[in-house]
Amino acid sequence: MPCTLRMQSICHIEKLTSSCGSGGWAGSAFLFLQSNLQQVDLPALYKDLEQKINVFKALKLTLSDSAGGLDGYEILKVHNTESALIIQIKFSDEMHCMAFLESYTSGGLKQCLGQHLKAVLPVTEELEIDTKLKAGSKTLDDFLKDRDRCLRCIKEAQPDRLRDDEVAQLETTLQSLMLNNRHPSEAVHNGSSSSSSEPLSPALPLNSREEGSLLPSHSFKFQGRVYDDRRLTSSDHQKFAFVIGKQWKKVGRSLQKGCRALKDPAIDNLAYEFDRDGLYEQAYQMLSKFRQSEGKKAKLSRLISALEENGLMGIAEQMLDIQPAERQ
Repeated sequence: MPCTLRMQSICHIEKLTSSCGSGGWAGSAFLFLQSNLQQVDLPALYKDLEQKINVFKALKLTLSDSAGGLDGYEILKVHNTESALIIQIKFSDEMHCMAFLESYTSGGLKQCLGQHLKAVLPVTEELEIDTKLKAGSKTLDDFLKDRDRCLRCIKEAQPDRLRDDEVAQLETTLQSLMLNNRHPSEAVHNGSSSSSSEPLSPALPLNSREEGSLLPSHSFKFQGRVYDDRRLTSSDHQKFAFVIGKQWKKVGRSLQKGCRALKDPAIDNLAYEFDRDGLYEQAYQMLSKFRQSEGKKAKLSRLISALEENGLMGIAEQMLDIQPAERQ
């Protein structure tokens, strides 16, 4: 093998090894998806430049609902065949992988995917998806009740690639759409067109004089920096619902201390009422209650404080758009 190719191969293997973590749990699986409606040809829709992002959005939200949030898994590639879409998934956490398997076995994943696709595609009929799950050469559908065996097969099927460039671009585009207030559910929830989201003011580092003085009016401190406080926007609302996953209840219980609309049993009622709609919708509805009840008092600082209280610092950083280089 030429030296250059050998070095590229070694670098590729090292990247794959490091992406699985040192000694951490990792595995991969292939999820096969095929629609039962003739007019909903998933491979054809995914080839369509305008519909591709909608299909990807439905896939992403479905996996988030099934795995219990955005952590613990990663879409490596979407293979587009003539008859089906094949999603190559890397799992980096056993707990989230188990949650995914439970959702897949119970039919919850199928139901979520059908609902998310129906929300973004021009479909009026009930949409059902035929699925198959494979890890390596094993078809997991043949022994789904044996969870330990399924987990073992997924772990043995180590990821053989890094994330595809197309998937990385779709992830970036999807985040941009969410941040710029263009989620398809917005028209349903707001009932009218909304203005563009308010930009966050840049953080102001605290110097020695500021540390010993009171915070400026209409501001709050997070990780040693001062941020302008403001009412939560629709963009904040959608971003929170997209990233919070199964932790939305904890945040809701922190917010309920100063919000009568979220007092018990409001949060449990929301979880039950929107159980079939998935985690995104549950989180969205909880924050809707908070914003509608609190009005001008539904401030960014209160949401950040609730996230801090529950140790969700990474999500707080995402809400404040803190870049990795700025983290302390």
